[in-house]
Amino acid sequence: MKTASQAEKTSVLPPTGRLAAWFRLSRIPFHSVGVLPFILGTVLAWQAGAEIRPSVLALALAGVVFVMLSTYHGGEYYDRREDGISGSIHKNPFAGGSRAIQERGISPAVALWTSRISIVLAAAVGVILQFGLKTGPLTLVFGAIGIVCGFFYSTRPLRFVERGVGELMIGFCYGWLPIAAAFYIQAGYVHPLVHWMSVPVGLTIFNVILLNEFPDYPADRETGKRNLLVRAGKKTGAGIYAGASILAVVFFFLSLSGGIGTRGLFLYVWIALLSVWLAVQVLRGKHENPRLLERFCGLTIAVNLGTTVSYILSLL
Repeated sequence: MKTASQAEKTSVLPPTGRLAAWFRLSRIPFHSVGVLPFILGTVLAWQAGAEIRPSVLALALAGVVFVMLSTYHGGEYYDRREDGISGSIHKNPFAGGSRAIQERGISPAVALWTSRISIVLAAAVGVILQFGLKTGPLTLVFGAIGIVCGFFYSTRPLRFVERGVGELMIGFCYGWLPIAAAFYIQAGYVHPLVHWMSVPVGLTIFNVILLNEFPDYPADRETGKRNLLVRAGKKTGAGIYAGASILAVVFFFLSLSGGIGTRGLFLYVWIALLSVWLAVQVLRGKHENPRLLERFCGLTIAVNLGTTVSYILSLL
């Protein structure tokens, strides 16, 4: 049996391995689902006649990234038990965490402290924006909502992820919140179109989280992680996914009546067809096949990103 010191030695990775572990821990590709809605809000502000300040945009984007880093790193630390079990059940890259801790690339303590440091940096960004760059009195309100929801998504004692509301909070924090905050810090108010556009974006990111919970279902049940899927059950969860998919398409087309251009329709038509197809496949139980489920998880992310990009193209 290896001693603790021997185990630590075997966990040391070469520089390239440590860099790859940090990349996986931080889930860099998944930052796009937070950054793109923020860019959407900024484009809407520009289209509404606001003068876009690059310094405000750059600093605010840094704040968004800090909140996401805190959320992802905290999740890796507090979910490491169920992620370890999931890793022995499946190899779905969209579920079960990054496995950076389980594979000894990053220590749990480092993930915990980087989560805390990131949230402090996010708070500092909010203070600079509101008092230094004069982005308005609601700046810290928007920031505080994102910080509380992000930091305590996995962090105890709140740990929203196991209270059955975590998925809804993700839909809000990656839908309405970044679009509204980005618009507000540039224009000083919240445009009515923000509410329309946030519904399809929020519903599709909600679906990303919900579908990613299917591969982790056995591990989450075993460890008592009572997220929405565990509470609802897999059959009802499939129905919720399909319903959210259809509603997202309906609300996208309804939002066009609010004055959004139709330039992005050439892309969104394909996104809508993909979304409906995924809903049908999940309702038919095709997601029970692990290989198909992995593809569906990736395609659901594509639906979310494609929805946001379609709005951006329509506004440009």
